[in-house]
Amino acid sequence: MSETERAPKDRPWVMRTYAGHSTATASNALYRTNLAKGQTGLSVAFDLPTQTGYDPDSPLARGEVGKVGVPVPHLGEMRRLFDDIPLTGMNTSMTINAVAMWMLAMYQVVAEEQNPDSTPEEVAAQLAGTTQNDIIKEYLSRGTYAFPPEASMRLIADMIAYTVHQIPKWNPINICSYHLQEAGATPTQELAYALSTAIAVLDQVKNAGQVSDDDFEKVVGRISFFVNAGVRFVEETCKMRAFNQLWDEITRERYGVEDPKMRRFRYGVQVNSLGLTEAQPENNVQRIVLEMLGVTLSKNARARAVQLPAWNEALGLPRPWDQQWSLRLQQVLAFESDLLEYDDIFDGSHVIEAKVAELVEGARAEIDRVQAMGGAIAAVEYMKSELVSSHAARRARIESGEEKIVGVNVYETTEPSPLTADLDGAIMAADPQAEQSALTSVDEWKAARDETEVAEALARLAADAKTDANLMAATLAAVRAGATTGEWAGTLREVFGEYRGPTGVSGAVVAEAGAELTAVRERVRATGAELGGRLRLLVGKPGLDGHSNGAEQVAVRARDAGFEVIYQGIRLTPQQIVAAAVAEDVHCVGLSILSGSHMELVPDVLDGLREAGLGDVPVIVGGIIPDSDGRRLKEQGVAAVYTPKDFGLTEIMGGIVDVIRRAHDLDDQD
Repeated sequence: MSETERAPKDRPWVMRTYAGHSTATASNALYRTNLAKGQTGLSVAFDLPTQTGYDPDSPLARGEVGKVGVPVPHLGEMRRLFDDIPLTGMNTSMTINAVAMWMLAMYQVVAEEQNPDSTPEEVAAQLAGTTQNDIIKEYLSRGTYAFPPEASMRLIADMIAYTVHQIPKWNPINICSYHLQEAGATPTQELAYALSTAIAVLDQVKNAGQVSDDDFEKVVGRISFFVNAGVRFVEETCKMRAFNQLWDEITRERYGVEDPKMRRFRYGVQVNSLGLTEAQPENNVQRIVLEMLGVTLSKNARARAVQLPAWNEALGLPRPWDQQWSLRLQQVLAFESDLLEYDDIFDGSHVIEAKVAELVEGARAEIDRVQAMGGAIAAVEYMKSELVSSHAARRARIESGEEKIVGVNVYETTEPSPLTADLDGAIMAADPQAEQSALTSVDEWKAARDETEVAEALARLAADAKTDANLMAATLAAVRAGATTGEWAGTLREVFGEYRGPTGVSGAVVAEAGAELTAVRERVRATGAELGGRLRLLVGKPGLDGHSNGAEQVAVRARDAGFEVIYQGIRLTPQQIVAAAVAEDVHCVGLSILSGSHMELVPDVLDGLREAGLGDVPVIVGGIIPDSDGRRLKEQGVAAVYTPKDFGLTEIMGGIVDVIRRAHDLDDQD
């Protein structure tokens, strides 16, 4: 193409940084700083209590408040979060799922308060943004669900119907394949399971009868996706083109959508955090750039919004400067390169077309398999097992060296890095006062509200939940009355009940026993014989951290190494873990925590074991744990600490045998 034949320059995608921490006030300052640096949209990270529908004073919230995001337990904190940020002119993405309806309602009320001269309807019509709101992937990968599947799908359908009629520029759901890839999904599985979820959502909306046939096309047009992009950027480019093709087919053939604009595959992206390494973390910068290219190079399959992780996320919480670096990566690509000046550079490529066709064929077959089981909700357990198996296979390839990761299992020799010379200074520490600040905020909020009005609003919410009424109206009333996040979710839990998602461990494929695994298996057998029975390992997930990939992989490899494994899934209190250790008479307790709450929750487990007379049972801990915290945990009695750099699962199994033998004073000179 000559200079004169170039296509008009494309507008850049929306540039976001996923952010939120400690308090609403601190997060608000960060948002305004990021917007001043050229960020063009907000992406809000909520803390785990907020995401799962608990107030800061819940026992399950201990250690989790303000750690992986911002606590927003009531309308007052939502006001602080968006202070001096005009919401009617902003594009805001909220990573919120189980309590998405509640967060959208608070967001809408804050926008109304910012615009007192406009009617609520006029304000709502101007709001633009996205609530993630994909509950099926929470059962499969991320674990921040609050209600059983059927009730959760009802909430999603209610929200979609409400936004189509009242907030037409809002994306009420972000079908999220991002966490599927983090949980081990192959490109084919990512395509199939995300699209199966979209089918389940659209069928739910259609069957709910709240949207007319004429408006259903608008529903399809507001469905957006949130995808992952790995470092294999040619394959990722093809995956995105396959998504476009399959979505166009599904919306046209299954739902009869005639308007091509309503069939457009609209997606945002956060590139792969799973592939970021603790070893030689400076290599993460080029990984992030390559992953960004996979979702921007192809004009016809280009992301509408992009947010990039920071180079040091495998080490801990990124600092503002680290997030700025990731924003600048986007800006250099968009404004310095010529990427946006050309039509799609892959059109006509037989290599790309062949790979897209291969992915489309495989995804169609897997979608058909899920539909034959009754759809995505019915197939949750099947999909979970498939993801755990895929993740186990990937881990095995890394351990064998078949899949190479620079600085981890190849080219490990390195010069000292000035970026990590001060490891504790290379990340941002969460505000230690965040939890107390949130507790005080809730106390003050409750003291100032009209309790009668709150009680009436929550009673209406419970009553409506027992009918087919759209719950958005009762939710807005509860926000305006002053209810809290935990009260809203607790009211619905009483009506809908609790739910524990499948772990996928029992159905995962058994690993091939190479020489290393065979040797460890023999040590497990022999040590068990010396102690009078099979070795029993309890794998525990204390707190609200739902990222269970690591715990699941440890449980699967421990099973394959010959341990009897007790794994009860996510979201357990330290007391429940101690009770399981007592009931199962275990030889070792392994705790997995990725949310930064290890310094609160691990000591609670240690204290509980001592009080139960099991102080001699060794405890090991895995997670994103800074070196200084790891040293402190060992001083408190933890036998071993594993972080992302410890990628050899079979080697970790050998380490578990070591700590069990030491705890029982068994000579082991093998």
